[in-house]
Amino acid sequence: MRLLLLPLAALALAGCGTGGLAAENADVSDGKVLFKKECGSCHTLKEAGTAGRIGPNLDNAFAADKEEGFDESAIREVVRHQIDYAAPPMPQELVKGADADAVAAYVAAVAANPKAKVTLPAGAGDNDPKLLFESNCGSCHTLADAGTSGKVGPNLDQAKPSLQKATTQITNGGGGMPAFKGQLTDEQIKTLAQYVVRVTKGG
Repeated sequence: MRLLLLPLAALALAGCGTGGLAAENADVSDGKVLFKKECGSCHTLKEAGTAGRIGPNLDNAFAADKEEGFDESAIREVVRHQIDYAAPPMPQELVKGADADAVAAYVAAVAANPKAKVTLPAGAGDNDPKLLFESNCGSCHTLADAGTSGKVGPNLDQAKPSLQKATTQITNGGGGMPAFKGQLTDEQIKTLAQYVVRVTKGG
């Protein structure tokens, strides 16, 4: 998703509408999942761990507005407007309704905010390995590729588990780690294990 961001002050002065105000109670954690899936390949946003270069760097785009004290709701409306009235090469209707509200709320909350941290809901990500890892494992494990720095369990970049060991550990747990059998599908467990081994070049 590429956002061609309009100057926030200009939108405020023009009284530009969005065709429906972005919901204030939108779930920012859902917004993060959607942003990483739909927008991260085009946009850089530090909190999301994305580095897309097709569209604007969203931290840079909103830095001045946040320094000037614009309310988060104003930024949320700008993002929602850009989603609703997407200009090429950004696709039309990439996210809609409540999903668009969630993305707008998430971007508004974290852009140009180095202290922002949004935790993904457990099990988020379907079969997307990074999202699965971040939402289920990142709070306990460090893994550079996923951008996580948990210190409860082993640093997986250092441990470099084999595929068999990773699969068994995720499935059955042990050593303080919960078993994910029954919480994640067999396919998700397989995806997670293969991902960890691939990015750490385990045995």
